[in-house]
Amino acid sequence: MVVCRWLLAAVVLLGIPAVAAAAPQDNQHKQVLVLYSTRRDGQFSVVGENELPRILDAGLGRNLDYYSEFMDITRFPEPSYQVAFRDFLRQKYQGVRFDLVIAMQDVALQFLEEHRDALFAGTPQVFLTNNPAYKAGPNATGVAHVRDFRGTLALMRQLQPDVTNVFVLTGAAPADKIYENGARAQFAADTTGLTFTYLSGLPTAELVQRVSQLPAHSALYYVLMTEDGSGDKFHPLEYVDRITGAANAPTYSWVDSTLGHGIVGGSLYSQRDAIDRVGQLALRVLQGAAPDSIPLSVVDVNANRLDWRQLRRWRIDEARVPAGTIVSFRDPTIWDRYKFYIVGAVVLLVTQSVLITGLLIQRRRRYRAEEQLRASERDLRRSYERNRDLAARLLQAQETEHARIARELHDDISQRMVLLTIELESLRRAHREEAPAEEAFTIAQGIAKSLHELSHRLHPAKLRLIGLVAALDHLRVELSRAGIPITFTHDRVPSRLSADLMLCLFRIVQEALQNAIKYSRATAISVHLQGTGDELTLRVADNGIGFDVDQAWSRGLGLVSMTERLDAVGGSLVVHSKPGAGTEISVSVPMPARAEVVTAV
Repeated sequence: MVVCRWLLAAVVLLGIPAVAAAAPQDNQHKQVLVLYSTRRDGQFSVVGENELPRILDAGLGRNLDYYSEFMDITRFPEPSYQVAFRDFLRQKYQGVRFDLVIAMQDVALQFLEEHRDALFAGTPQVFLTNNPAYKAGPNATGVAHVRDFRGTLALMRQLQPDVTNVFVLTGAAPADKIYENGARAQFAADTTGLTFTYLSGLPTAELVQRVSQLPAHSALYYVLMTEDGSGDKFHPLEYVDRITGAANAPTYSWVDSTLGHGIVGGSLYSQRDAIDRVGQLALRVLQGAAPDSIPLSVVDVNANRLDWRQLRRWRIDEARVPAGTIVSFRDPTIWDRYKFYIVGAVVLLVTQSVLITGLLIQRRRRYRAEEQLRASERDLRRSYERNRDLAARLLQAQETEHARIARELHDDISQRMVLLTIELESLRRAHREEAPAEEAFTIAQGIAKSLHELSHRLHPAKLRLIGLVAALDHLRVELSRAGIPITFTHDRVPSRLSADLMLCLFRIVQEALQNAIKYSRATAISVHLQGTGDELTLRVADNGIGFDVDQAWSRGLGLVSMTERLDAVGGSLVVHSKPGAGTEISVSVPMPARAEVVTAV
């Protein structure tokens, strides 16, 4: 079994160059593999995956076949991991001929040095390193950037001249130690009198307690933390959030990914700029330049950057910020927020100033026209008020006259008819055999009944005595004798209403029912009166032949009379009808204040 495995490995190793040599070369479509030293969700990897494919694809005219792999030695530092990673790449990319391999940072570069011949023999190489003295191998070139830890100290002194103690935070992982050693080497050369204390490889609980109790005139310098002293592993940026939230002194750093996670700032390494330099160099190689002909390029992509919110938090005077420093997260000024509106307003103001001259010429004419219009409106309003007042007085006079006539009919003529009926009754009894006496008695009874009904229709005297609901129910009983069933329902109707309001609603129902009986040919009529919050609503509906509402307004007085009555009490009227579809009259009037409500029974 062991022999078979070795034979299989040999076949795989020998097969890669053979397959690669047999693969056809495409001068247009380029295949690129990028090896990252950091985990996939590390900030450098995230920025790289956003920027590199975009740069390469644009430079190659959209003819890019892009691959990427991530070496997570922070969480997997064992040597066997790199062996497994090598075998993984060999198996995964068997038969793929890359036009370029890019090693991002020293871990990937070292891996590529050890396994390049076995995995990517003859493939051009571009790399990013932190060692400016690195000697590139054959068919390789790259970009070098030295980590600058001291630059942040210079900025710190300018912002906080009173700082004397610098607490340096690093982790326990091998990668953390590499960064710590680099910081120690640079800080050892500092001769400004700062005292450095290294909080290295502490358990998180102890570290949080330490940074929350730093002495006065202190600052915290975050280098790197991927694993604490307890062996717990962390995402570096998530750890920055935890530390800056607990620290009682300002925190600084050296890389731009920490900005926005609670640090004040520093001379920050721009990962995006470094990746852009690598992308531009890779394009030169992919477009035909020989890597050996391009010398190692040493670049400085550090820049002073600050978080405006942290300056405010630690009360750092902005006057101490050096010229050229990039300040992020600043609350925009009024000009920053509204400059387009301000410019637009100025342009509009100038334009208006030009137009005002012309408008002033028209102002007097418009003013005169408006005065004439207002005078006409006042005249029209006075005329309307006079007409409305006249209509109300006419209705009142009409009701007064109706009441007078009703009293005359009831108190005089009706009483006389009663006496006449009594006399005729006596006459009929005395002369039972004579038909004229019987007929005269019947006629007299009919006249008395008609006078009584006419008196009631002219002025419903019972309205004030028994209330609106009872009067409407009595009206329903009286008009139902015409042969058409009438239903009356009510709910939450106040028991106490003004005489004008009761008379208005009674007359509207009376008019609507009489019209329905006379003209609608309906087989059923319904009346519903309801109190709803701050108003009374009345609905009278029938299932008759309907009518054209527009024509009815111009030909009849019934709807006009209803509208005038409602105007006098502040109500409104809506009529829904069309030929063949029945009729519905909806009325709403304001509910009287402090009314006693009676619910339906």
